[in-house]
Amino acid sequence: MTSSKNSKKKQSENKNWKNSVWYFLVGLMILSIVTTYFNEPVGPSQVNFSDFIQELTQGNIQEVTIRPSESIIIGKTGSGTSFKTYYVNYPELMNELRDQGVSIKVNPADSGWVWGVFLQAFLPFLLIMLLWFFIFRQAQGMNNQAMSFGKSRATPWDKENKEKVTFKDVAGVDEAVEELAEIVDFLKKPARYKEIGAKIPKGVLLMGPPGTGKTLLAKAIAGEADVPFFSLSGSDFVEMFVGVGASRVRDLFGQAKKKQPCLIFVDEIDAVGRHRGAGLGGGHDEREQTLNQLLVEMDGFDPTQTIIIIAATNRPDILDPALLRPGRFDRQVTVDKPDLNGRVNILKIHSKKKKFYKDVDLEIIARGTPGFTGADLANLMNEATLLAARNNQKSVSMKELQEALERVVAGPQRKSRVISDHEKEVIAYHEVGHALVAAFAKKTDPVHKISILPRGRALGYTLQLPVEDKFLMTRDEILSSLEVLMGGRAAEELIFNEITSGASNDIERATQMARSFVCTYGMSKSLGTRKYGGSQEQVFLGKSYGSDNKDYSDGTATLIDNEIKELIDMAYDSSMKILTKNRKKLEEIAKILLEKETIDRDEFLTLLEQKKASVRKKIKKVVKDVVPKANDSEPPIGLSPASSPA
Repeated sequence: MTSSKNSKKKQSENKNWKNSVWYFLVGLMILSIVTTYFNEPVGPSQVNFSDFIQELTQGNIQEVTIRPSESIIIGKTGSGTSFKTYYVNYPELMNELRDQGVSIKVNPADSGWVWGVFLQAFLPFLLIMLLWFFIFRQAQGMNNQAMSFGKSRATPWDKENKEKVTFKDVAGVDEAVEELAEIVDFLKKPARYKEIGAKIPKGVLLMGPPGTGKTLLAKAIAGEADVPFFSLSGSDFVEMFVGVGASRVRDLFGQAKKKQPCLIFVDEIDAVGRHRGAGLGGGHDEREQTLNQLLVEMDGFDPTQTIIIIAATNRPDILDPALLRPGRFDRQVTVDKPDLNGRVNILKIHSKKKKFYKDVDLEIIARGTPGFTGADLANLMNEATLLAARNNQKSVSMKELQEALERVVAGPQRKSRVISDHEKEVIAYHEVGHALVAAFAKKTDPVHKISILPRGRALGYTLQLPVEDKFLMTRDEILSSLEVLMGGRAAEELIFNEITSGASNDIERATQMARSFVCTYGMSKSLGTRKYGGSQEQVFLGKSYGSDNKDYSDGTATLIDNEIKELIDMAYDSSMKILTKNRKKLEEIAKILLEKETIDRDEFLTLLEQKKASVRKKIKKVVKDVVPKANDSEPPIGLSPASSPA
């Protein structure tokens, strides 16, 4: 780090020195030109020889200097005025000078005015030559820059970086750390692997959603490996000029061969490694030429060389198959979203340099953030710290963590939005409808919080507490989720005998879930166990331009539509039955929600304690297992399937 700062400082000083030289030369040239053309010439004035003889006869001359080589006579009067005249063959001149008592000098050393005349005459030409020299050097430097246009822009890792990242700073991706630690160990101790004939992978591809820590893993490798490390982005190869990308690839691997063993990290490799011949540009596309050169360089490694390339992407589906084959990227490591334990460890890492109260329990926050990536959790902790600082607190409490989680999940509170009393009442019944159906449905997560405070794009929201991370959903869980989604619209119709547009987001999500139930999961009894439709995403145009391949008949399409409608209607009828049966509780809880604007888990549990014991037992069990006797400032645990009116 220090060496890089010193080099930058030295470059800045050199640049300032060059600028100073430029300014000095230009100023000197301007001064010389002004002196030459606007000032009087330096030296004695020119007079005729007859005038010189007349002055001599009158006794006005005190001293003369005769220069035979230049054929001039320089005279000086008693008043100190100097003049010069051309020397002619006048025999009596010496006698007259002697008679008048004039001091005579013959051919002395050159006087200063001669040098003045010389500099005045030739200095502009000298300055022009110097300026031309500097301009030529500058043009040569620009030419060198043009020649270096095809050089690699890889950034070497600075070993003196005091803030380097190691594997201790990475959590939630233990399998990926294990794979990469093996590569670092090979670079440090290659003899141990070569003795038994093992070949280390030439390339490792890190795949996973955005924010899961792929670039962080690369930084950890740079911090762990005591070898040269080159880092660059896939877009650094691609330019508008044809052939530049391929030239940079050659230069990159040329540098790597000189400093082996070494590591090369290419972030977002999908910028240059997209599938060839599948879109715009044709076979002579600049990106394809760059990819071809990259393939050649990766496959052309000498077996004795120890150069490992690590690449990261969140779009492995669009990469060229030739890039993924063994011999190039031998090992493909999936960096997925962390599980519960991973989220706890990530929160601990991001809380190291932050101050917290003793009652803060990060495990509660981790349980409330299923599906969060490492970047999401880092943002959550930072938001909590900012909220604590805004409230002039010295430490972060559970209250700030709760507010930060709600901000990340649903957005910041919109206190300035003015909602009429009638609309607020509709929103209250809508959210309580979600909550009651979630409490009485077969398989749903218990309700954790209900609110009618506008937040983000939502006018209100219902939060549910997941018992554990779920990677699979059963048939009953999907059907129960559909019932919860329909609970808000059913409550509106039951109480007001009319419906609003507030359930648009619920309907959209319910339709998508029902379609997946039928077409993707194969859970429909009438349509059987098969997948309907296939994706035709364009590699170059992106996902938004993809279309579904209709691989079924029009009659089957009608059956699918009828099945989706039947599933949603069944869910709506079930939620309507639950709410009709518990209408008094619906009205009671809605009135309390209108007064308090927010109902937490404990209060909602109290309002339901007169109902059947199974509901009470389900909620209390989750509270006992997941949330240890916490105060009222417990965090929200993620949006329920029934999010608010949008």
